[in-house]
Amino acid sequence: MTYQRQIVIVGGGNAGISTASQLLRKNKDLDIAIVEPSDNHYYQPAWTLVGAGVFDIRKTIRREAEVMPKNVKWIKQKVVGFQPESNTITLDNQETIGYQYLIVAPGIQLNWDAIKGLKDTLGKNGVCSNYSFDQAPYTWECIKNFRGGNALFTNPNTPVKCGGAPHKIMWLAADYFKKHKVFDKTKIQYWSGGTRLFGVDKYEITLKKVAARDNVDMHFFTRLAEIDGPAHTAKFIGIGETNKDQEYVVPFEMIHVTPPQSAPDFVRNSPLANAAGWVDVDKHTLQHVKYANVFSLGDAASLPTSRTGAAIRKQAPVLVKNLLALMAGKPLTGSYNGYTSCPVVTGYGKLVLCEFDYDNKPVETFPIDQSKERWSMYQLKRRVLPWLYWHKILPGKM
Repeated sequence: MTYQRQIVIVGGGNAGISTASQLLRKNKDLDIAIVEPSDNHYYQPAWTLVGAGVFDIRKTIRREAEVMPKNVKWIKQKVVGFQPESNTITLDNQETIGYQYLIVAPGIQLNWDAIKGLKDTLGKNGVCSNYSFDQAPYTWECIKNFRGGNALFTNPNTPVKCGGAPHKIMWLAADYFKKHKVFDKTKIQYWSGGTRLFGVDKYEITLKKVAARDNVDMHFFTRLAEIDGPAHTAKFIGIGETNKDQEYVVPFEMIHVTPPQSAPDFVRNSPLANAAGWVDVDKHTLQHVKYANVFSLGDAASLPTSRTGAAIRKQAPVLVKNLLALMAGKPLTGSYNGYTSCPVVTGYGKLVLCEFDYDNKPVETFPIDQSKERWSMYQLKRRVLPWLYWHKILPGKM
């Protein structure tokens, strides 16, 4: 059976919901369907604070039905294929949905299976991750019960959502260890597939000072290949020119894992994807480079910027403006400059608010030096941003 819709949005996360809400605020008569299989909707940026013991995990979840815009048709299925030549998508129940315009915003895929042994030991043996609603509370168990030894924090050699999250929890853990007098018995190690601690010089200067303050032993050009939970060892493989294929087997008392990530398989294997698997869109207009009636935003898009909720907040109005222009037969004048934001928590009550564009140039909101650690910015993340997400961003009010 085939259904026909004016606008189909794939994904009912931040990007899909906020874009639908903004479209309907511009024109309440639009026919919009959102394809999203999930029962629940999550405010994921708070999971770092959950892992640090200062945020209630229950406040990060709502029923998907509660955040779905009222005038949207919710199709509670999974997408398994795109057929842009015929303007249709295929669902996992084998139904097809026809569209005039398509917005692809399914988020990012967490590839837990890419690390041998991880799924078998995650949530026990000191192996934790804030990248899962079910697992974030165990991070806190690992931190508060830590009595010294090796504390490892990993960052994969793939794009990830919230690029600062892999080391936010490391700074919080270090702060906790100091406050509870186990820091002197601890060796904190950061194992990253990246080339540096942070991509923007202004903020990296501060974060390097934090790393020195916390005595962090940093390793770059590596990927986590395997975890043996019962043996409490992690195997890393070198991926740089000078350490390619070199193996490092590291014992640990706790390890926080950021899993490798990619566009969802049904995107990667579709005609919409570029060679790297992301939805191939113009980085300024968010319009697909081949199919003019297809747009994308959020974590699955090919936009060369950090994948954050703050980026989506700037992308959505551009997409809405350009889609409505296309529908009216007008030129696309909306332009996204690559703005993104990483509120990097550097300890309890301390945060560096990193904001920058495609050129990795700071694009800051406040008339202060945001590269400094500030209590006020920590309160913004902990108390203000969650409220804004539920009450302003998802309803399309900002």
